[in-house]
Amino acid sequence: MADGNKFDVEIITPDRIFFKGESDFLEFTTSEGDIGIYKNHIPLTTVLAPGAVTIHNGDDSKVAAVHAGFAEILGEKVTLLAEVAEWPDEIDVKRAEEAKERAERRIQEKSDDLDLRRAEVALRKALIRMDVANK
Repeated sequence: MADGNKFDVEIITPDRIFFKGESDFLEFTTSEGDIGIYKNHIPLTTVLAPGAVTIHNGDDSKVAAVHAGFAEILGEKVTLLAEVAEWPDEIDVKRAEEAKERAERRIQEKSDDLDLRRAEVALRKALIRMDVANK
């Protein structure tokens, strides 16, 4: 268990424990907007939205891309159950750029069978990957 102003953070994906460690401040995106967590935050369960997760620990910080899932916030621990989580060096920037271009093309074409929400989510995920990869 973490001590002082630190709390435990665990980010879990279907294929691995992506991160397990301590933080003194955690930032991520929920379906309701961005949220920042300090130790002893009120208990909360929320839906993760695609976005960057920043894990602060003193002067050190780590940034990762996370794509959908759930967050459980307890006083001494935050657990993110994510569909996908990627460190910057795991992101294929060329592939993200291609996905961005595909999504933008689909949105611009406005075909009758277009699932606009799905295309917008694909675009957001590609932009997040590109942003995190460049940090």
